[in-house]
Amino acid sequence: QVQLVESGGGVVQAGGSLRLSCATSRLIFSFNAMGWYRQAPGKERELVAAYGNNYRPQYGDSVKGRFTISRDTAKNTVDLQMNNLKPEDTAVYYCTSRLPRPYWGQGTQVTVTL
Repeated sequence: QVQLVESGGGVVQAGGSLRLSCATSRLIFSFNAMGWYRQAPGKERELVAAYGNNYRPQYGDSVKGRFTISRDTAKNTVDLQMNNLKPEDTAVYYCTSRLPRPYWGQGTQVTVTL
């Protein structure tokens, strides 16, 4: 019954920006347990950004200072602003909610070219 729908992926040159959005229900959004992970070919899925207590996000070390996660209460979305993209950011990006149980979206491809 839970649906997480990602959008905003695409192809961008290094140094450019993309904004991803994850839409869900008001109930799931209200748990404040959402975030973004990514997985590149041959690598483990890794944290990009996720909310903890008091709406304070944690970021993966590789994206700190470049990516920003935010919540839009009016739209029930969790967004990921990605700036100064690098080729190593190329991956499938997944939206997730930890509560009430783990849920994952289908993923959206982000490709960063030189």
